[in-house]
Amino acid sequence: MPEQWPRALLRAALIEVGYDAIGTRALSGVSRYLTPAPDRGPVRALVVDVAAVAAAEHETVEDVCHRRGDVPVLLLASAVTRTPSGCWTHTLRRPFSIDDVVRTVTDVAPLPRV
Repeated sequence: MPEQWPRALLRAALIEVGYDAIGTRALSGVSRYLTPAPDRGPVRALVVDVAAVAAAEHETVEDVCHRRGDVPVLLLASAVTRTPSGCWTHTLRRPFSIDDVVRTVTDVAPLPRV
């Protein structure tokens, strides 16, 4: 399966339940989304794959951790390898489903009632 498909499926599932889900291929792109934008609501949660952490420089992980404020960070981690250091507030270990990720996001960052 091409690498972007799981991200696209997760974004679609989050959009389906009401989130304005956006994505980036690299952890370095997260900083761009943490900056408030006039046409978007606040970031309520970050979902980070362990592969993005492994590919990032240490300074990039520190920057995301510093800039996230009180936004929960869900790490999608390997079942067998050590969890990398970072500001992860929640960790899901493989195997998990897209529904498991969506359920965790809705638990840690519920949408406001309208």
